[in-house]
Amino acid sequence: MGRIVTQVKLANFADPNRTLSLSVLVDTGAAYITLPNAWRESLGEVEQLAEIEVEMADQSVKKGVVCGPLRVKIGEFRPIMAEVVFLDMQPDEDGEYEPLLGYIALEQAGAAVDMLGHRLVHVKRVDLK
Repeated sequence: MGRIVTQVKLANFADPNRTLSLSVLVDTGAAYITLPNAWRESLGEVEQLAEIEVEMADQSVKKGVVCGPLRVKIGEFRPIMAEVVFLDMQPDEDGEYEPLLGYIALEQAGAAVDMLGHRLVHVKRVDLK
């Protein structure tokens, strides 16, 4: 299976001048947009909504903080208001973090994963079934 990486711009809802533009890994196994705690201050004062436990891909459990709302623009899809989870992440050997884009934000923005083309595509209809 290939990796799908897309551009995302996050903005503080209360202070739109506080933004963060980044490349994120599309992870349909993750629910939330997940960012490292190291980036939290760059978005300014964002309301902390809850502390949660998250299960990682390796089945380890970490504590995370749900914050929001943030204005989120995923590539060329419509902007949405979304919550994000901040958690302690270790950077890779190049000092880079790997933020995740989960399925809740993808569905809100009308984006679907094209597994053959390894890209995001626009959803034709919203599923209400």
